[in-house]
Amino acid sequence: MNTVVLTVKASDVLAEKTRCEIDQWAVKYPPEQRQSAVLPALLIAQEHNNGWLSRELMDAVADHLGMSSVSVYEVATFYSMYELEPVGKYKIEICTNISCALSGCEKIVKHLEKRLGVGLGETSADGKFTLKEAECLGACASAPMFQMGKRYYENLTPEKVDEILDQLD
Repeated sequence: MNTVVLTVKASDVLAEKTRCEIDQWAVKYPPEQRQSAVLPALLIAQEHNNGWLSRELMDAVADHLGMSSVSVYEVATFYSMYELEPVGKYKIEICTNISCALSGCEKIVKHLEKRLGVGLGETSADGKFTLKEAECLGACASAPMFQMGKRYYENLTPEKVDEILDQLD
C-alpha cells in the first residue's frame, strides 16, 4: 500500500497580509511555542476566506505555525467558532440556552427560519444567510438574542428581527 503525503506551504495558500496578522499573534509566545497562536491564526485565516476553513487552509496554518495538520484539525473541529463548510455572507448565531429559551427564542428561531427559508444549520440558496444555533452567548439579561458577525442583537422580537434583516444589503 502506498501512502501519499501532501505538503502545503503556507506561502502558497495564505496571503502575505494573513501571514502578517498571524505573526502579530505568534510573537506574543516564545518562539518554541509558536503553535500557541493556533486559535487566533485560524480565526484570521477564516476571516480572510469568506468565513470558513478549508482543509488546505488549515494545512497552511499548520505549516506557518510549525505544527502538525492533525493538531490544527483537532482545534478547528473542537470549537464551534470555526466553520469547516462555506457559510452565508451573514452568519446568524441564535442563542437557544436556558435564558433565551425562557424568554422566547423558539419564536425568534421559527420567525428566522420562515423569513430566511432555512432551518438551523443551513445556508440560504442565495448564499446570503446561514442560521446556526449557539449554546450561550452570555447576554442572558437581554434575551432572546443573536450574534451576527461581531455584533450582538438583543431583546429580540419578530419585528426587531425584520428591522435588522431589512437593513442588510
